[in-house]
Amino acid sequence: MRRILVFTHTGRKDAIAAAIETCHQFTRAGILPVMRKQDQQAVIGANGDDYLHVEILGEDCTMADIDLGVVLGGDGSVLHAAEQVRDADIPLVGVNLGHVGFLAESERTELANSVEQLVAHNYSVEERMAIEVKVWLDNICLAETWALNEAAVEKANRERMVEVVIEVDGRPISTFGCDGVVMATPTGSTAYAFSAGGPVVWPEVAALIMVPISAHALFAKPLVISPNSTMAVETLTRTDAEAVLWCDGRRTIDLPPGARVEVTRSDKPVKLARLNTTPFSERLVNKFELPIQGWRGPARESDRRPATTALPVINAGVKTVEPHNKDEPGIPMVARDETQN
Repeated sequence: MRRILVFTHTGRKDAIAAAIETCHQFTRAGILPVMRKQDQQAVIGANGDDYLHVEILGEDCTMADIDLGVVLGGDGSVLHAAEQVRDADIPLVGVNLGHVGFLAESERTELANSVEQLVAHNYSVEERMAIEVKVWLDNICLAETWALNEAAVEKANRERMVEVVIEVDGRPISTFGCDGVVMATPTGSTAYAFSAGGPVVWPEVAALIMVPISAHALFAKPLVISPNSTMAVETLTRTDAEAVLWCDGRRTIDLPPGARVEVTRSDKPVKLARLNTTPFSERLVNKFELPIQGWRGPARESDRRPATTALPVINAGVKTVEPHNKDEPGIPMVARDETQN
């Protein structure tokens, strides 16, 4: 029998109600809903009911028995669930109960239909790039973790900037004072990196992103980097300003002056279940409510006509001539060939 793990935001009444509805619908369909013990107890306590027909993870079954994970909440809930299934090969599907919900696959109003699709196996699974994060100080690894969205180095004190050197593949790019630096995945490009002024990167693009936050510098542009590269941020020791590292806004470590944070692509992606094939461009428009008035769209190929005018190709008309002073070596000069005019 299939088992589906249900995650829910136990601090919200609408999420608890959605969890109860989801579990009942799975049970009626012959699927065993599973919850963590603390989630099950929180749902029962908030609902005033002494019984909820679910299996308890770790008591009645293990992660190896789980077929799929359903997350009821916002992007933060999806990130929390991704932590829980990190070492298991379980895809997650999110039902958005929050605000933007870029990681969610459907909305609260579509919950019943989404559960039906999951029961019928009408979903595909896509892999999202994750990153490995290591913190070094004096060649000692202080911490090692991972992130789905981003690893962000931020100033620890509001009144002082942190001075950093940003680096790619062992080569320094620039030094500046700033509020921090975000190192993100394509999935995270619509999260913290987006708020810091970074580019929106389509999820299927293999790339890493580095975005300075409020940098006091003439050159502090967002960088899009090869997925095989290593990004690094070093905090400088010429001031005593301290920094802090946040991974997905959930895991944190204090960074003393001289600390180094290295980020590489992880060998273990996060699996997300997709219930539909909506293009990312359409999701982008819907989530941010972007104006698209006036769009006519591409014409059908059968309705397209040949160009009415062929633009002439202009010959550059250049030739190589000798330098004016032949006694001195020099680079050949390039001049217009007037005979072709």
